[in-house]
Amino acid sequence: MDRLKHIWLWMIIPFVVMQATIFVDYWGDFADNTWAVHVHYWIATVWYVFLISQPWLYAHGRMSAHRTLGILGIGLAGALAFTAISQLSRDLVYANFVAENPGGIGPFEPWFFLGVAISEIILISAFIVAVIMAVIHRKNVQDHSWWLISTVFIVMMPALARGLQAVWIAIYGFGVDIDVVVMSPVYLSQSIIIAMVFAAAVYLNKLRHPATYLAVAANTAVLFLEPLGRSAVLEGVLRAIIKV
Repeated sequence: MDRLKHIWLWMIIPFVVMQATIFVDYWGDFADNTWAVHVHYWIATVWYVFLISQPWLYAHGRMSAHRTLGILGIGLAGALAFTAISQLSRDLVYANFVAENPGGIGPFEPWFFLGVAISEIILISAFIVAVIMAVIHRKNVQDHSWWLISTVFIVMMPALARGLQAVWIAIYGFGVDIDVVVMSPVYLSQSIIIAMVFAAAVYLNKLRHPATYLAVAANTAVLFLEPLGRSAVLEGVLRAIIKV
């Protein structure tokens, strides 16, 4: 059985997870979000829809439409990476704000936002690599499809972690230990994402595929968000390339 013909159904699951967890963060203050946030959100949403529609077209034998949409998808992937990069300055703005106003955003400290920026650079880089590899292996259906599918899990962290953090804050408030509200949701989100990578890899028999290694490695790196954010060297590099 060609499981790729059914994978579009399974791809709906990460799409729903992403939309459900980012719902409050995005729609809760919709009018206050910047134009850049709106553009990034909708491009990311369209990318998820793209990764559902492509295997659907494959499953129904519509390969001409699949190839045409794939060409458009290259531009969409570039737009997603570009808009994600454009959001990095926001993390530094928050880092500067809490540095000048301790307690201004509850228990959050500058290292958290710096760590988020560094983590997102790692994820964006992994996303770009996965898309390039998907293009290179476009004539091999198995490799091409798994490289693209892996991008779902590579770009999921910001939505899932923010959603879980919103739940944690709603439950515990800001008056608790920083590890409870700040890092626990991150650890949980990465555990969920990595578990989803392994589940999909097992289903498609891609457990030892380079795309699996890349997706797991990129998401594992986020678990080290705190030491990454506390690194003076990395902070210096970050501030050198991103001006706010």
